[in-house]
Amino acid sequence: MTDFQEDIEKCLEILNDGGVILYPTDTIWGLGCDATNAKAVDKIFQIKNRPKNKSLIVLLADERDVLQYVAAPDLEIFGFLETVNKPTTVIYEGIIGLADNVPAEDGSLGIRIVKESFCRHLIKRFRKPIVSTSANISGEKTAAIYADISSTIKDAVDYIVQYRRDDLTLAAPSAIVKWVHGKITYIRF
Repeated sequence: MTDFQEDIEKCLEILNDGGVILYPTDTIWGLGCDATNAKAVDKIFQIKNRPKNKSLIVLLADERDVLQYVAAPDLEIFGFLETVNKPTTVIYEGIIGLADNVPAEDGSLGIRIVKESFCRHLIKRFRKPIVSTSANISGEKTAAIYADISSTIKDAVDYIVQYRRDDLTLAAPSAIVKWVHGKITYIRF
């Protein structure tokens, strides 16, 4: 049994009940919920005090999952992702199958395929995309480690993952790129 198995079980319970988790991602600690549940997504906007017109990102476990939630993605993006050395979020157009309040107003959405073991395991077991957004109040500094996350955030979520709380490795947000018709635009790197 993995050292994070109890966390996975509790996260699955909370996610299935429409709750919000505070969890370590492949980058920074994030707030997460079921990306197909509009009420759960609304909770994240409330916790972060984030304007609803600001987009979120979604984490997936495999390339094939992208095909389920993006209408006609350019498959060349997967070749590009094999060449990058850091977690990279790709902004796709034509999002399908997610809660209406997840994609941006123009129908686009940032999606990241995770390689980190906890996130991959959680997403595979949940069998749905999970929202991921930084664990901070909108406009405030992003926490680089768990200890930097405000009590306001910690008190507002339904479950806080135990795994990696003591990890003091300074984390950074992912790179963000937009891929349209084979043309890449770097938004954050």
